[in-house]
Amino acid sequence: MRIFSIKKYAIFIAALLSGYSWAQPGNAAAEKLVLTGASTIAPLAAEIARRFESRHPGTRIDVQTGGSSRGINDTRNGTAGIGMVSRALKPAEQDLQAHTIALDGVGLILHASNPVSALSRQQVIDIYTGKIVNWKTLGGRDAPITAINKAEGRSTLELFLGYLKLKNSDIKPHVIIGDNAQGIKTVAGNPNAIGYVSIGAAEYEARHGTPIKLLPLDGIAATVANVRNGTFPLSRPLNLVTRAEPEGLARDFIAFARSEQVHDLVEAQYFVPIGFR
Repeated sequence: MRIFSIKKYAIFIAALLSGYSWAQPGNAAAEKLVLTGASTIAPLAAEIARRFESRHPGTRIDVQTGGSSRGINDTRNGTAGIGMVSRALKPAEQDLQAHTIALDGVGLILHASNPVSALSRQQVIDIYTGKIVNWKTLGGRDAPITAINKAEGRSTLELFLGYLKLKNSDIKPHVIIGDNAQGIKTVAGNPNAIGYVSIGAAEYEARHGTPIKLLPLDGIAATVANVRNGTFPLSRPLNLVTRAEPEGLARDFIAFARSEQVHDLVEAQYFVPIGFR
């Protein structure tokens, strides 16, 4: 039998251990976390994920949209490790745990060229229930109103209906859209359209040249500043949700997403970092 020298044996063991460490199933190289849900949160979550991955080599964070309802359902059935839900959890969802990463508001948007500068709550109700059909009635152009509504399963829809005290069956929309980007694009391309989207997303787009404007609600300007100070009437938490107390990669990612290390990313998306009212 051939006997290794001590030096060769040490090299052999070192190589073996090195190869073994890369093959471990729990190694960071194999770690992956899936997030699904709210389109409002997804762009922010994607930016946070990129920064997290850069600081944790070998991890992969997969961010998918589909609405808050998808985030709830995927978290419950285990399809996603974390759900993105752009509202507070409902009483029937208390089996899940919410981890707030930012605050946002929901605001009405018009095309930037629309001369209408404000609408009362009743006027908004009348537009969305089909009682007011022309902008001329509201002091605007003689042009038909294009009312844009959100699809079922979107938390923005639920919040908007709650504000107006309406059911979705009361709404008479001309266009139904999914995410915020689609809503903003539709209004930007139609001078006679009205829609409602994330204030953060709308303010970001307006400041980067997209021809839209936000309308006040109840006399309060729809701005990130007013979401921050708590005066805007239609604000909401942006939550990451889990089935139980998060562990492992999910725990680390949520802690990172709630930390001051990402406040610049939150503000870059025109949301309000937690702890900063």
